[in-house]
Amino acid sequence: MGLEILTDNSLAPLKHGFFTRKGGASSGVFEGLNCGQGSADQGDAVSLNRARVAESLELAHEALVSVHQVHSPDVVTVTAPLTEKPKADAMVTRTAGLGLAILTADCEPVLFADHEAGVIGAAHAGWKGAQGGVLEATVDAMEALGAKAENITAVIGPCISQRAYEVGQEFFEQFMDENADNSRYFARGATPDKFQFDLPSYGLARLRARGVASASWTRHCTYEDEARFYSYRRTTHRDEKDYGRLISVIRL
Repeated sequence: MGLEILTDNSLAPLKHGFFTRKGGASSGVFEGLNCGQGSADQGDAVSLNRARVAESLELAHEALVSVHQVHSPDVVTVTAPLTEKPKADAMVTRTAGLGLAILTADCEPVLFADHEAGVIGAAHAGWKGAQGGVLEATVDAMEALGAKAENITAVIGPCISQRAYEVGQEFFEQFMDENADNSRYFARGATPDKFQFDLPSYGLARLRARGVASASWTRHCTYEDEARFYSYRRTTHRDEKDYGRLISVIRL
């Protein structure tokens, strides 16, 4: 089975992709294209999966660049392949031949491009990172390389949808304390004192408020489509020990 790569016309003609789990070498709970080096999967399988991703985007294997994601607002400006993974949740570059790679399993993978300036970015944005400002920080870092927010396209890839994302009262109150307008991202849950949180809409709103010209979501839910996507929450609900990580990449 070949790799399945979701793309978005607004990022074209740049080579990019939100990769599904199809076409990989991993087995068991990781079956498919698990690219998570921090998972308990066999290292050889993960390395082979990442090599397939690099080759599909015409990248040298070492040019597939990723960071040690920690749900932070921190961004790294990349000018060459990284020998060690810094703790951060986004990357930007204007260097050709580097693939910025983000790993997710329900959180938002966000790919950015300013076609005019020749600057790209990639961010990992769960609720904590998005609330902490990782999306805005990515735009800031792109602007430091010559991009302009009004020329930036941002696309949110497969992530957990509102109907699959139930949260508690404390989570809801944390967002309400930040801004009462955040109530629009919550619906009443199926059980008392529970809410459904709309992560992609929250991310889109923050991107648009920062002045990003074009922001969209591919509208794929990681939780609901097991055949195509890994999901941390689905794994948790099943009491499984580990889960695969999806990869999303953009390159100049």
